[in-house]
Amino acid sequence: MSHRRMIALAPVAALALATCVQPGASAATDPDKTVHSGDTWTVTSTVRLHRLTIEPGATVTAPSGESLTLTVNGVDTGAALTKTGGTDTALQPGTYRGAIVLTVADANPVAWQGLTFPFRQALYVGAAGLQAGSSVPAAVQAGRVRSRSADGILVRSTGEDFNALYATSDYSLRNSRIRLNGNGRSDFVGYGTAVTSTGTGTRVVLDHVNIANHGTDRSAVVATGGSNLVVENSQLSVRDGVLPSDYQSTVDLAVMQDAPWMLGIKGNVRATNLLGDNTKASYLNTSVSSTGWGLLSTDAGSDVQLVAVNDRLKHVGSEGGYGTYAIGNATERILGTTLDVATYASIITGGTVTYGDSTPSAVKAANSWNSIGLTTRRLAAIPTKATVVNSRRFGIMNFGPATENISGHTRFNTKEATFLVKGAPLSLNVDGSQGAQLTPQNGILMQVMTNDDPGPVVVDGKLVNQGVYTEPTGAPVKDTSWDVAGVHDSDAQSTFTHAHLRGDFFNGFRGSATSGMNMVLNFDHSTIAGVLSSSTAKHRVSTIDSSNYQQLDEVDNHAGQAVNNGTIVDLDDAAWTVTGTSYLSKLTVGHGSRVLGAHGKQVTMTVDGVRTPIDAGKTYTGNVVISLS
Repeated sequence: MSHRRMIALAPVAALALATCVQPGASAATDPDKTVHSGDTWTVTSTVRLHRLTIEPGATVTAPSGESLTLTVNGVDTGAALTKTGGTDTALQPGTYRGAIVLTVADANPVAWQGLTFPFRQALYVGAAGLQAGSSVPAAVQAGRVRSRSADGILVRSTGEDFNALYATSDYSLRNSRIRLNGNGRSDFVGYGTAVTSTGTGTRVVLDHVNIANHGTDRSAVVATGGSNLVVENSQLSVRDGVLPSDYQSTVDLAVMQDAPWMLGIKGNVRATNLLGDNTKASYLNTSVSSTGWGLLSTDAGSDVQLVAVNDRLKHVGSEGGYGTYAIGNATERILGTTLDVATYASIITGGTVTYGDSTPSAVKAANSWNSIGLTTRRLAAIPTKATVVNSRRFGIMNFGPATENISGHTRFNTKEATFLVKGAPLSLNVDGSQGAQLTPQNGILMQVMTNDDPGPVVVDGKLVNQGVYTEPTGAPVKDTSWDVAGVHDSDAQSTFTHAHLRGDFFNGFRGSATSGMNMVLNFDHSTIAGVLSSSTAKHRVSTIDSSNYQQLDEVDNHAGQAVNNGTIVDLDDAAWTVTGTSYLSKLTVGHGSRVLGAHGKQVTMTVDGVRTPIDAGKTYTGNVVISLS
């Protein structure tokens, strides 16, 4: 359908919006209006104009308890934040020409972090369905709008902080387009987001919806407040905007508008965000792209659930970003999805992420678990696909407690380490029985290291992202109470079953007089060719700040005896082909297991300096050194 045709149909959508819910008051019509400098025009009811001039120093506003939205030819425009970090918007000076509508609607204030965000939206859905009094019909072009659904609509904005759909109860949006060009303010509440769903039990479905946004915090969708968002057969695309000139990068959630570079990422818009307690989001056969930062994000909540089935996730910018983020005991199932990511497939700081195939059984289980609502017939029509990760840097990074599961035909193709463990507990399970593959270009499958996030600092009473990482010098101080041969809940523990692996595992955690962390590797009916070792891990530069943030995570390893960083290896009917000198604190060689030398070389083992034969069925503890001769 052409753009001209869409504009021509705009009155149809507006009429449907008014008649499906409640009669709307007729708008006054006046050819033109000028608001002079120093004057305030309080618009008490919806007005139509052909020309509007707002002189510098003039104010156009709505009465208390109501909101005001300016549309020109069906496009929201003119609004901008009154100050950086604020929440109020005001119409900007200038002359506007065309089919002008100044819509007065009921206010939709949303409180969060001590602030109140005055939402304006084309469609507002309340408990009884679509509420015309809180909506802006003039911003809905074409299509048909009903109490519980809309089909074929177009919503456009060139102003700031305008939403297409804000739903607090069930609603469906199909075969529609949303184009928001201009900054949003907060993706923690969805202020300026295309679609926001909120409220316990609220179910919002997007089907064949195309969203393309350009601006800071102008996310495509935000699900929060215990709602259930389902997005299928859709395209979600966001691009970075320009931050206000006086904005300071921060992790203060009340005013945060960009990615924390301390995680090795950049950008100022996340494609999606999942927040609140027990909120659910599902993406099926949908493409999601962003310049950087996050594609499928979670934040500021607990026990959220995320499902991705046969999706396509992609970073299109040159800076850093992640595919998914897990925090607050989030649980994520990534099935049959292709991820082309800038920095990480996932970041985990408290949660579980599972990568696998979109088999009928896996999708059926996800459908039930996440209340997606697919019928038996629709489930049967979903093709089985493998998950593929293509990363310009790493695979999965955790800097908080993480459970990671990989199975099926999943493939991780990374330029650097597949698993990056930054001083936090890990439970990793890789089932290679169906051919799952891990292929790090730099040859490192797992890098355990001390967390190098320098964190924010307080400057003039404000929390800002100006921390500096400084590489420690000297030898690490040993924690005399730490057992480098023991297994602790705080360790990085991995189990590989029926897997065929090639690559190195390094535990470069430095520790201190009061902290240690072991790397525990269990190989069950698997093969591994590589170095498995404790190490000293050093960054390639001595100081890191925002100007060279991509040097975070970049370390070189020097294999050596464990200090606070034991390496524990258990071979259960498995074969280890040693490719270089490895320092362990404990080695168990189960019955049917073998330790071989690469290229036919002989393997030598010493335990606390004493040469010792390697026999199946035995366990060796101490300073265990495996080398080639």
